[in-house]
Amino acid sequence: MAAVIMASDGGYDPVISKLITSLKETDNLSDEQDLGFLQNLLQSKELNALVNVHSKVAKINKDDRIAPLLSASMQVLMEVLELLAPRCHISPLCKEIFHLLQTPHLQSVLLAHDAIAQKDFYPHLPDIPIEVDEDEETIKIVQLVKSNEPLCAGAQSAEPIVGATIKTDEETGKIIIARIMHGGAADRSGLIHVGDEVIEVNNINVEGKTPSDVLSILQNSEGTITFKLVPSDGKLDQRESKVRVRAYFNYEPDGDPYIPCKEAGLGFQRGDILHIVSQDDSYWWQARKEGEKTTRAGLIPSRALQERRILHDRTQKEPNGDTKTENDDFDREMIATYEEVAKLYPRPGVFRPIVLIGAPGVGKNELKRRLVARDPEKYKSPVPYTTRPMRPGEVAGREYLFVTRDKMETDIAAGKFIEHGEYKGHLYGTASESVKAIVNAGCVCILGPHYQALKSLRTVQLKPYIIHIRPPPFEELKKTRTKARARSTFDETNSRGFSDEEFNEMIRSDERINFLYGHFCDDEIENCELTEAFEKLVTLANKCESEPLWAPASWVQ
Repeated sequence: MAAVIMASDGGYDPVISKLITSLKETDNLSDEQDLGFLQNLLQSKELNALVNVHSKVAKINKDDRIAPLLSASMQVLMEVLELLAPRCHISPLCKEIFHLLQTPHLQSVLLAHDAIAQKDFYPHLPDIPIEVDEDEETIKIVQLVKSNEPLCAGAQSAEPIVGATIKTDEETGKIIIARIMHGGAADRSGLIHVGDEVIEVNNINVEGKTPSDVLSILQNSEGTITFKLVPSDGKLDQRESKVRVRAYFNYEPDGDPYIPCKEAGLGFQRGDILHIVSQDDSYWWQARKEGEKTTRAGLIPSRALQERRILHDRTQKEPNGDTKTENDDFDREMIATYEEVAKLYPRPGVFRPIVLIGAPGVGKNELKRRLVARDPEKYKSPVPYTTRPMRPGEVAGREYLFVTRDKMETDIAAGKFIEHGEYKGHLYGTASESVKAIVNAGCVCILGPHYQALKSLRTVQLKPYIIHIRPPPFEELKKTRTKARARSTFDETNSRGFSDEEFNEMIRSDERINFLYGHFCDDEIENCELTEAFEKLVTLANKCESEPLWAPASWVQ
């Protein structure tokens, strides 16, 4: 039997050669069958190839010639895509590179590169337990530089201290670390963990003291702060999550009486994208605003807490005994708090439908008509169906497809309509096949449905880009419509202008749409001057087909 094995590069593997030599000289294996099995295994080409691969990979950081230049090439690729996206419609070269970088084979190679560079191939072993005598405690001393981290006191028994919060343990009465603020000084040190017991602060024993007493010590300290801590039994994972959400409500921590610390809160507006870095607390999440360069996270109400607040608010009574809002609205709609989102990248030749919603008379149909007329080969709108009689001047198949009520009800029951509704006793709807035909033809489908159809349109199959067309304040609304000699859409003959009551009804209807469905919208346009509103619509339409945009995470996965 050969005493050595030929390596894949033409040399001999000395380790396996030595094993085989030792195997031949051993007296411990008397069984010839076992001896033969081991010899065949050690001489196999498969084992030899694995040993060589392992040697090459393990050598990465020992040989500068093959050391990786970076370990996050996939992240660099995503950043390049962000930079290229707005330029794709300008430069054919940018467009080609943009689509090349999205190919699965290239991205798989980069993911494999990063895994090797980060040594993800090594087994992950559990931490070695620390053995201590029964009568002794493990103590760790941590020094932090005092910064401008929020410091506050209150009745909530939890105050931030250099990026952490403390509280009194209900069972033992000891001061413990309750929360680590991501990006704060404590988090950056990596030495303080949730559950650690605070023994001393700047050589002052805190036994028997309250969190407010500890806060006073911190406030009176200058420069370096020294903590003496008893480590918790287990270290909770403090890695940041990658979850991004779109906020569906406004939040101002200064006006929240229940937040543990107002100075640690993060305020935001409806529509803001938030990076949720920690959901460990049932009531208070930690988050940053997407795109902001600050490293320290802030506290925001969790989804569960905000849902409870909304439900409580909706059941409150006004002085006259009525509820604050119409119950039937909320019975139909979901409770809007946060929605998980991700970047949806445009695909060549496949365009997202553009959906315009708005109050009757606000001008969304005129904007839709102008967009289609601007480029009829690119923008197309499906002809809707209706059961109402044809009006003078209308042509069947141009404004509407006119059908009987029985026919339309049958098709609705068969699921042939992507959206439908009833207005003034007549049915209206858009057939699913007409929308699919436009999308499959490589065109941009423009829809202007009733706002109640949004829930059925906002699906992973369509991935629509939804724009809310809104009226200006009453005086501007009246002035611009009168100047343009706009005809009332409330009058079926379109023979007169809008009345003041119709303007007010338009504004009330818009407020209702915004309250119930505004969180579904990707953007909004105030239709004051029609020309300016149309220019913004064209800008948004171009952005939709050329830039990566935030969308529900389920549309991307």
